[in-house]
Amino acid sequence: MQKKNLAAAIATGLILTLGTAGIASAHDMGGKGVAKPERSAKLTLITSTIGIDIATLKTRLQAGDSLATIAGSKTAALIAALVAAKTNEIDAAVASGKLTAAKATTLKTNLTAHITAKVNQVRGPGMGKGMDKGKGHGMGKGHGRP
Repeated sequence: MQKKNLAAAIATGLILTLGTAGIASAHDMGGKGVAKPERSAKLTLITSTIGIDIATLKTRLQAGDSLATIAGSKTAALIAALVAAKTNEIDAAVASGKLTAAKATTLKTNLTAHITAKVNQVRGPGMGKGMDKGKGHGMGKGHGRP
């Protein structure tokens, strides 16, 4: 059961971290100016691949640009970098016994197509912040958290 939960968490993490809302604000960098290490690493990967700073990335995403639009001629390199990072994350989960090799293969099957779709996804202006206007995740007690 733990492996199913881990696989679901990895898939959900991929969606959340690669989705433009997650990238645009990284949940507004944790709401307190500090990003979780995984999000910070992905933001760094994206900005270093594209060649812009995080503030510019956030501004453009919040204005409604897709990552592909922002990356321009570097879109293919960005997709390759994100696929490589996620593949390494999945491989590490297999190596640590948190994920089966079969599940890893399933997760990797459509990884490039999924990441490409996320990079090309256009969000509306101002969609970078959570439901509570950037003060956190918009979810408190009663939503699976104590």
